[in-house]
Amino acid sequence: MRNFSFFHRFSKTFRDYDSQFKLVLLCTTVSGGGLLAYGEAVATSDAAVPEKKKVLVLGTGWAGTSFLRNLNDPRYEVHVVSPRNYFAFTPLLPSVTCGTIEARSIVEPVRNIFRKKHVDSRFSEAECIKIDAVNRKVYCRANISNNSNEKEEFVVDYDYLIIAVGANVNTFNTPGVTENCHFLKEVEDAQRIRRTVIDCFERASLPSVSDEEKKRILHFAIVGGGPTGVEFAAALHDYVSEDLVKLYPGVKDLFKITLLEAGGHILSMFDKRITTFAEDKFRRDGIDVKTGSMVVKVSDKEISTKEMKTGEMSSIPYGMAVWSTGIGTRPFIKDFMTQIGQINRRAIATDEWLRVEGTNNVYALGDCATINQRKVMEDIVAIFKKTDADNSGTITLKEFQAVMDDIFERYPQVELFLKNKQMRGIADLLEESKGDVEKESIEINIEELKTALLNVDSQMKFLPATAQVASQQGAYLAKCFDRMEECEKNPEGPIRFRGEGRHRFKPFRYKHLGQFAPLGGEQTAAQLPGDWVSIGHSSQWLWYSVYASKQVSWRTRALVVSDWMRRFIFGRDSSQI
Repeated sequence: MRNFSFFHRFSKTFRDYDSQFKLVLLCTTVSGGGLLAYGEAVATSDAAVPEKKKVLVLGTGWAGTSFLRNLNDPRYEVHVVSPRNYFAFTPLLPSVTCGTIEARSIVEPVRNIFRKKHVDSRFSEAECIKIDAVNRKVYCRANISNNSNEKEEFVVDYDYLIIAVGANVNTFNTPGVTENCHFLKEVEDAQRIRRTVIDCFERASLPSVSDEEKKRILHFAIVGGGPTGVEFAAALHDYVSEDLVKLYPGVKDLFKITLLEAGGHILSMFDKRITTFAEDKFRRDGIDVKTGSMVVKVSDKEISTKEMKTGEMSSIPYGMAVWSTGIGTRPFIKDFMTQIGQINRRAIATDEWLRVEGTNNVYALGDCATINQRKVMEDIVAIFKKTDADNSGTITLKEFQAVMDDIFERYPQVELFLKNKQMRGIADLLEESKGDVEKESIEINIEELKTALLNVDSQMKFLPATAQVASQQGAYLAKCFDRMEECEKNPEGPIRFRGEGRHRFKPFRYKHLGQFAPLGGEQTAAQLPGDWVSIGHSSQWLWYSVYASKQVSWRTRALVVSDWMRRFIFGRDSSQI
């Protein structure tokens, strides 16, 4: 009985150990397999992750920032190089010069923009000094000095280079401009102008200054009758007439603004109704508008001008001069253009996809670049061949209409040509070359097509150097990069039709959304699409809403709106800070 009991206990113990052994063996097997499977998964995952393409962006202006905000593909490693670590809403710079808006209200740190994206990004506060397109290297110099008071230099490699550095102010080699004039391109420029305006009023208020000298000190000369010059003149007039006259009553009658424009009118890019209204309003406000006056020299106290019609020379004494006309090329951009064979150009030439001509994987956008639109007459043979579906040697209206949308897309000047000639359609164009016959039976050969399209390329125009153009280019290029794998093999050539090697993505097309010209006194001129023109107080409120909505963040949007409210309640700040 005891033997049976011992045997029973031994069997039970063995079964317990056996169960535990099987459990340990099962866990070991499972965990080992799990580790093996995990190791294989990691190896597979590592092997599946492709190397990220390095995208180097030069500049944090409208074009570069728009590209960064719209890029969504995490397969890129983005490196931004710029001498300033923020984006500035430049259309409001004239408001900064007069204290209507504070400088910090219109700037957004670049790293704030990075933080909201899922793209691997980094920023270096430095300026580009050289581009080596052959070896895909960019040489940079840090914007901040080290302990030895030296600015470090470094080299950045890239797979794709995006040049969005904007442009310098063009002085047209006029003597004395750089030394004596203020510019209005950067936030620092607006802050300097604001301090100088107050300095002029403080100096004119000193008891030791003669009345003649006070007149000179309080004479503000603005060179350039474009949107920037006109808006600054209007803002300065409001600043003085609404705020500074209350603080400096002894010199309020000595204040004067002169606006110098070499052309025949100010705001020449606007509708004639706006130009006429602006000139009349400025004269009513006491702003002296001198059109047809070209500045030939600037000294520390006088501006020498030449009348375009008579050639007569004259001198204008001034206390502060602001130069707001023309854009120039940055030095390293000139060197780069020479390197790639683009000599004697104002800006980098690109194709309609913003790719720099003569390079690989280099893009340029914004004020530093210009698009070389393809000419119709260069591709007329290919256009005719693609249109002639039956290879008959002639094309009919039906054949032309079948590819008309593609022609308009690739050659927008054709659509503009038809619009400007007030034609009802392509049938009128074909009819012009053959005479008054039944449109359905029109057949023309290649020589007749050349005759019909002879003046089409004259409709081609360069895009204006505006924030609107640069912003649209940045957004367009970001979408292209998001689809880069399918777009990299984009077929080249003059024209591609549906189902036959069509371009994988459309060329860049600028869509004009309108433009504003604040004229002071809470009145703004607006020219919107469809040739719609509005001038007055209602347009001012439209300007407020559009500019507030176009801010790059809710933070800057709130700051700008609060600054406007502060100005309405308390007036503009006149401190020298």
